[in-house]
Amino acid sequence: MRVATWNVNSVRARIAHVEAFVEQNQPDILCLQETKVTDNEFPLKHFAGMGYEHYAIAGQKSYNGVAIFSKIPFARTEPIQWCGRDDKRHLAVTLENGVEVHNFYVPAGGDIADVTLNDKFAHKLDFMTEMADWFTERQADDNKMILVGDLNVAPFETDVWNHKQLLKVVSHTPIEVEHMARMYESHGWVDAMRHFVPEPEPLFSWWSYRARDWRASNRGRRLDHVWVTPALKPHLKAMEIMLTPRDWEKPSDHAPVVVDFDFTGMH
Repeated sequence: MRVATWNVNSVRARIAHVEAFVEQNQPDILCLQETKVTDNEFPLKHFAGMGYEHYAIAGQKSYNGVAIFSKIPFARTEPIQWCGRDDKRHLAVTLENGVEVHNFYVPAGGDIADVTLNDKFAHKLDFMTEMADWFTERQADDNKMILVGDLNVAPFETDVWNHKQLLKVVSHTPIEVEHMARMYESHGWVDAMRHFVPEPEPLFSWWSYRARDWRASNRGRRLDHVWVTPALKPHLKAMEIMLTPRDWEKPSDHAPVVVDFDFTGMH
């Protein structure tokens, strides 16, 4: 089973990119973030044409929005109002093999890393705290969960192009890294990306639009993540950050991440 996660930064603006990516990589499950469209205006026909019979979408106009498209039947789970807001940042489904897929778009947090000066940063930390608490309460050895999405934190020193320069930049501040560590410990998660590319090798999934040549400057951050519960660790097969879509005309600033699983023999 191949799972892809991608902050597409407007699904309607980049539907041709999605189609090209799907044609080249054939994910069984495609999780999108920042779809930026209401459910009634979502370009569903395109996804049907790509072979995705099963889907769950949660969108709003111009901001946020998450979607899960699958070639495997699933049951959609009850939505959660994180921080008491219906701001379309999470979807969860349970596949017919019992695997739960959680697709998150964690708040970016604005520009100032101070909860007293910046409500957006406070919201981000609260959101991450709620996530950690929620998964802690649901801990069980046999839980089969995959958590993907734009979590908007680059936790390790080699998840950013320059650790010292980014220590005060939202996405890599010590308090955010601390909150992510709590999230990570909440279920004994396995970082699927670092499972295949261990530290200290640099690993990035996002590059600012400001760079004239993003590949040459390579000032990236790893904001996109794929985590699995310990029960699924033996089933991890391969991982790749797909850089090609970042080169396309008017691209998303995020590259898709693909993880392959082998579920043969799973009980």
